[in-house]
Amino acid sequence: MHDRITLLPRDASADSRAGSLASLPTDLQEQVRGRVRLLALFLTIGFAIDPVLYFANYGFAVLAGVRLPAEFYHRLPFQWGNLGGAAASGLLWIVTRRRSVTPAQLLRLGLLYEVGICFAIAFGTIWEYYVATGRVPFMTWVNAVVIMFPVLLPGPPRQILIAAAAAAAMPLLSLAVLARMGAIRVALNDYSNAFVQGAFCVALAYMGARVVYGLGRQLARARELGSYRLVDKLGEGGMGEVWRAEHRMLARPAAVKLIRGARGGAGGPDISDEARRRFEREAQAIASLRSPHTVELFDFGVAQDGTFYYAMELLEGLDADTLVRRFGPIEPERAIYLLRQVCRSLAEAESFGLVHRDIKPANIFLCRYGIEHDFVKVLDFGLVKSLGGRAPEPDPAPALTADTVIQGTPAFMAPEQALGGATLDIRADIYATGCVAYWLLTSQYVFTADTPMGILMQHANAPATSPSSRTERPIPDALDRLVLHCLAKDPGERPQTATELLRRLDSIPMPDPWSESRAHEWWRRQGLPEAS
Repeated sequence: MHDRITLLPRDASADSRAGSLASLPTDLQEQVRGRVRLLALFLTIGFAIDPVLYFANYGFAVLAGVRLPAEFYHRLPFQWGNLGGAAASGLLWIVTRRRSVTPAQLLRLGLLYEVGICFAIAFGTIWEYYVATGRVPFMTWVNAVVIMFPVLLPGPPRQILIAAAAAAAMPLLSLAVLARMGAIRVALNDYSNAFVQGAFCVALAYMGARVVYGLGRQLARARELGSYRLVDKLGEGGMGEVWRAEHRMLARPAAVKLIRGARGGAGGPDISDEARRRFEREAQAIASLRSPHTVELFDFGVAQDGTFYYAMELLEGLDADTLVRRFGPIEPERAIYLLRQVCRSLAEAESFGLVHRDIKPANIFLCRYGIEHDFVKVLDFGLVKSLGGRAPEPDPAPALTADTVIQGTPAFMAPEQALGGATLDIRADIYATGCVAYWLLTSQYVFTADTPMGILMQHANAPATSPSSRTERPIPDALDRLVLHCLAKDPGERPQTATELLRRLDSIPMPDPWSESRAHEWWRRQGLPEAS
């Protein structure tokens, strides 16, 4: 890992699948599914309306004993054609609901459907209009369908052009078939009119396809960061966005965290410079750590548009905040199992002279990791503070945090951090870990108030009540006391290091300790991703 940010130029050959649907971003590919489904549903209803009304009128006439005119029965063959179109559209709608059908397959089905449906529209419209008026219609709805499809279904222009040309030829084919059947009389002018209209619509469809496809390609290129291509946004917050990403050469998914260059308002601070320094510090901090319980960093760089990013391992599971909100407080032995892993990550960070400063349930991720379950990864070193030691060299730029700004999450903030003290060490993370333990055991915060400042004041001044008094689940006395020691106002009364906290957690006797087998069974019951 480089000590400095590396500018990674965009590789012109990144789009190895240009000219195919796969060259578009995955979310745009998935839009094909929704659009084909919507189109199929719309046309199912459109084709079904006339037959429903026709057969409803027929039924009412039979019940009322009313004799219908002969013209009514002449329209019966066209209703069977409409029902056929409705059935085909409904079948396509069902196919779109199958996740096993890929967006590329759906696109091909959609284009084939376009050709078929244009034949049905042209054949039925021309014949029915001729029966009613004795003339070939000047125009059919085929033209609208040909022009509309490239907008609804983004795809490679060449495929769209072929399908549009075939669809636009359906009025010509219908005229020829109907004339061959003797159903209508067709003049040369009718053929030429259909040809000119079709050619014009094909040209418009091709231009529309190039515009829509080109915009998708531009978006795909904009989402390429070094060797990674962004796929789906997983979340966003004050420090930036997190995306699911794919490596262009390796079969390795990743989570990419990025922050885009932005300036503050007129006269305001240069927010992007401060955010950039924090972002760089976070990447360097993670890169210096090797604990399996600290999220692993793959890459770090700057895109040509000024976007700072780093790629880290993509984890399967849920964070401790979601865990408790979904399933309630957890067993004491499981809490110990998770907290021991958090301590291992903090112990290594401490050895590098790093203080996390934002330990909270949302930054403690429980994942399926290889064959293990309940494997903890500590996330988000965006507020990391260096105390010297073997950590990366301090940033020579101005301090990352203004003296008047308190950094962290109020519900998990140590008193010295809440009061804005300049001297923070690992014991602030020990306090936050105690708050996390409190949350895991009780599903409640240590302190609550109407405002963040009220919470901070309680952390600074109010004594914490024992976890056992806030839950009906039995908590061992040794664990109850240890959590309160972590929550001591005086840093000197807390465990002094993450290693000491780990040792004290190990010394708590548990009749039935949490184990990998129990974790695996819990994940299986909850339907969460399991190890293969």
